[in-house]
Amino acid sequence: MGPLKTWWTYYILNGFFGWENTKWLIREFVKMYSGEKSYFSKKRFESSIAFISAIGVLLCYVWSHRATIQNSEILADVALLIGLAGYTVKQIQNEKKDNLPPL
Repeated sequence: MGPLKTWWTYYILNGFFGWENTKWLIREFVKMYSGEKSYFSKKRFESSIAFISAIGVLLCYVWSHRATIQNSEILADVALLIGLAGYTVKQIQNEKKDNLPPL
């Protein structure tokens, strides 16, 4: 067994992706959707999944039309994604601000 495989097995598989960490991650996802206090934010998780999905769709579109796509189309798609990300972050920050207790 080489040193890279030993490092990968010890630190990554048994350390970061070990069974205890995997169980903790599953428990936190269950808490997130059950209404209990969770380490993760449900809104941020869902908006991240939506944003990653939008990037995936964009990349598939660019790849499938790579012969005929123009730079302006790519720029318009990127501007749309950046606008969506900015809007999502602004909405989350506004909700956090609204939920603060009065001074």
